[in-house]
Amino acid sequence: MTPKEVLDLVPQQEPFRFIEEILELSDEIIVAAYTFRPELDFYRGHFPGHPVTPGVILIEAMAQAGVVALGIHVLSQELGPEEASKYTTLFTDAQVDFSGVVEPGTRVLTTGRKVFFRRRKLRAEVEMRREDGQVVCSGTLSGMGIPR
Repeated sequence: MTPKEVLDLVPQQEPFRFIEEILELSDEIIVAAYTFRPELDFYRGHFPGHPVTPGVILIEAMAQAGVVALGIHVLSQELGPEEASKYTTLFTDAQVDFSGVVEPGTRVLTTGRKVFFRRRKLRAEVEMRREDGQVVCSGTLSGMGIPR
């Protein structure tokens, strides 16, 4: 599948989609980009006067790229694009370490590398970096494709 075809199948939509563009895609790796726009609603309360992107949102962004989008692509290789479109990849677990913050207006690049894919479960090593190269968070995330 092309990056655009995969992005079109990602089920999360605005205001809860944290992938704008897929820059690289293969059976083993994905690189996706997203800019955290300053007007996003969660910044009003996290934290007033010095907003930062909540960690749970960073994990969601990592899962959308490194598990959901990569999972769609890998599943399409196994089943074909039409059959793969009948599945939704759900995030199942994560072990993530945080090493930086993402402020409003920051563009991040998320890289996911497949660890394994079997029985429609994908485990990936995922890393998020700010555009300046600073690692924000990294870890192991998993998800599973289920019929819609």
